Amino acid sequence: MRIRPHLAVSAAVAALALVAAVPASAAPGDAAPAVLTADGADGAALAAGDALAAPLAANTSATFYSTATSTTGVTCATSQLAATVLTNPAAPGTATESLTGLTFDSCTSNVTGVTSVQSLTVDTLPYGVTVDDGTGLPVTLTGGSAGPIQATAVLNTWFGTITCSYQLSGAFTGTADNTAHSLTFTNEHFAKSGGSGLCPADGYFSASYGPATDTTQPGGPAVYVN
Repeated sequence: MRIRPHLAVSAAVAALALVAAVPASAAPGDAAPAVLTADGADGAALAAGDALAAPLAANTSATFYSTATSTTGVTCATSQLAATVLTNPAAPGTATESLTGLTFDSCTSNVTGVTSVQSLTVDTLPYGVTVDDGTGLPVTLTGGSAGPIQATAVLNTWFGTITCSYQLSGAFTGTADNTAHSLTFTNEHFAKSGGSGLCPADGYFSASYGPATDTTQPGGPAVYVN
């Protein structure tokens, strides 16, 4: 069959117009980055199973105070967070993690009658973690199969050793920050769930962890939220 020249030219022009109409983002190799990447937005995507770690941010402490506005309670100079990546979709989206460790050491108390802190522990691990790349980079913790989020303090007092148990009251939410590669929680409210009558009725937890790093990848790069 013979193709008329003017029809062939018209077809070629139409094809070029179609190619030009395809957005650049649809080009091969130009896929959206993952929600969590190493070092920056153009870094390697964190893989499911990658281990994450974060100490307390420099020159900060983890605190567990009796009210949201007081400075009375327990202060810990050392704390370490550990998690494992579960899912890491393309941005925009929400990545999920499992919080496998949250430890506290070098803790002191300024509560009248408390002479020292034996331990402050977070119980019923692991917890679920979601990291959203929306406005504010919100991070949310939820209780897992072992039970609700719970903290236990063992304190030495004038009257002997007492144990104070607290469960999360409401949501446990924080924010991520890409400048410091940090994760901050402020006045997360816990209500007393058991223990001595000498224990405060409430506890408000605040801490900032960072830099958060992917210890599975070579060099332990900092974690970035896209």
